[in-house]
Amino acid sequence: MTIRVLLGEDNVLLREGLRGLLTSADDIELVATCADLAGVVEGIAATQPDVVLTDIRMPPSHTDEGVQIAQHCRTRHPHTGVVLLSQFVDPGYVRSLLASGSAGRGYLLKDRVSDLDELLSALRTVAAGGSVVDPLVIEQLVRIGRSRGDANVARLSARELEVLAEMARGHNNASIATTLFITQRAVEKHINSIFAKLGVGIGDQTHPRVRAVLLYLSGSVS
Repeated sequence: MTIRVLLGEDNVLLREGLRGLLTSADDIELVATCADLAGVVEGIAATQPDVVLTDIRMPPSHTDEGVQIAQHCRTRHPHTGVVLLSQFVDPGYVRSLLASGSAGRGYLLKDRVSDLDELLSALRTVAAGGSVVDPLVIEQLVRIGRSRGDANVARLSARELEVLAEMARGHNNASIATTLFITQRAVEKHINSIFAKLGVGIGDQTHPRVRAVLLYLSGSVS
């Protein structure tokens, strides 16, 4: 199945680099490239892409245009996924991106998009309604949590952090088990432990597992 992607990026060099990466994939159709918020919004209406891959900061204000795009799609184009690109981890952006749900949403660091396989995997997952968060985002959010003295974050073991990173990639329990060379039962136990330590509620269906943990780590869940 071909995935129709709209690209939003104001940096010419990065935009052309991403264009080259995307057009090299057989299952990706690049339907438009835009350099500002207005262009992306107009492009979405005109092309109805499956996924918008966009920088968080772009003209006109260079603040949170990517988050605005994600919110716009949530209300006006609910079947369009959004993958945000950022130069760094900002907990506020993570909270805003996931506040209305994690389905069809992704957050990647720009330093990682040169890995074509990672980028394509994220686009495919988000296009299918899943969610993907760069594992480095998890690491930095955990570091922020520890620096602010969050005792619950400090309780997470090294293995639990590995499981959480794989969850953030959008992997299911079977895939996590294969990647980490452990059993699915062990994966389930680690996930249960993560939820218990962070107190986010494993049975709350309104807060999917990755979203719940990320919202906690970004400081919006007590």
